[in-house]
Amino acid sequence: MPASQEKVQRRVWQMVNQIPHGQVATYGQIARLAGLPSHARLVGRILSRLPADTRIPWHRVVNAQGKITNPAGARQQQRLESEGIGLVNGRVSLQHFGWNPGTGDP
Repeated sequence: MPASQEKVQRRVWQMVNQIPHGQVATYGQIARLAGLPSHARLVGRILSRLPADTRIPWHRVVNAQGKITNPAGARQQQRLESEGIGLVNGRVSLQHFGWNPGTGDP
């Protein structure tokens, strides 16, 4: 992997690592915070390539509608629920559980 791709990957991982327990962020939000505006899908691709035993809290990232969109959806839902993040009609309330990195509060 070229150095520039590794750098992008590390920025995404760093941003995802900052999402507090019990909160979620969207792919687009992580892309913006990592300096990659309009690259939400790239964030999804990067997170989909994490090893199964990663400590990066990938499960705290959802789409812009608060939905789980990855193939490991059941595992992601279980992890979110273990943090007290419930889904209603298949969605996380971004208003209630969304991460606001400016304040640390949802």
